[in-house]
Amino acid sequence: MKFLLPILAILTLMPSTALLASPATSPECPLPRPVAFKKGSLTIAQGSRITRLQVEVAETPEARGQGLMCRTRLAENAGMLFIFENTSQVGFWMKNTLLPLSIAFIDDAWKIVDMKDMDVEQDPTAPVKTYPSAKPYRYALEVNQGFFARHGITAGARVTYRPQP
Repeated sequence: MKFLLPILAILTLMPSTALLASPATSPECPLPRPVAFKKGSLTIAQGSRITRLQVEVAETPEARGQGLMCRTRLAENAGMLFIFENTSQVGFWMKNTLLPLSIAFIDDAWKIVDMKDMDVEQDPTAPVKTYPSAKPYRYALEVNQGFFARHGITAGARVTYRPQP
């Protein structure tokens, strides 16, 4: 009990943002230089169905290179939005990615044009499989594998992104 009071005092003095857990990562996984991601929210409209999620935003080469590497969990309504300068059809890979993911490729008009499930590699440090989009994309959204299926989201769904201030 005598140790509990000092701990409570420290916790009360900490800023509330410090109490929010940073993303769970594996200590065995090599992250050269962790990136601080911007935050935002996404709304995905599929017909009359609306799905909302919170995203971390990877919009720089360093942030896109790190992506969801070394994460050991991802909240159900969370994901990572990759923003590119130009459209592309370059494939994604699962280097040092420890979670099975689903990816939606999104065009310039914020419409989902392709989706794939991406499995954890047998050796995540040396991935062999890539996941290219069937159509050009400008944005990509990674979420827990099966998220799109669970929410009835398919190609053609409309995406709205709002950055956090």
